[in-house]
Amino acid sequence: MESTATITEADILERVVSPNIASLTPEAARSFLEFKFDASATKRIRQLLQKNNRGTISADERTDLEKYLRVGQFLDLVHAKARLSLVESGSSQ
Repeated sequence: MESTATITEADILERVVSPNIASLTPEAARSFLEFKFDASATKRIRQLLQKNNRGTISADERTDLEKYLRVGQFLDLVHAKARLSLVESGSSQ
């Protein structure tokens, strides 16, 4: 019988994005590096993190924070692939 390990969304996204494979054109890589949270989202993430650190976060807020963190993990994977693609192509950011 094969053991089943718990798989996370991050594990799945890492397989999809393949951040260790430089397969983006320089133009695509630069475009992906522009993907980021806007100022409003960044402010909200900071608020949620502070509440979490103080132990005053509600269940709904914790759910929101987890969603932001998952999207942040996705952005990290895409950015890693973009940076590697630029390095491999000899292009600068």
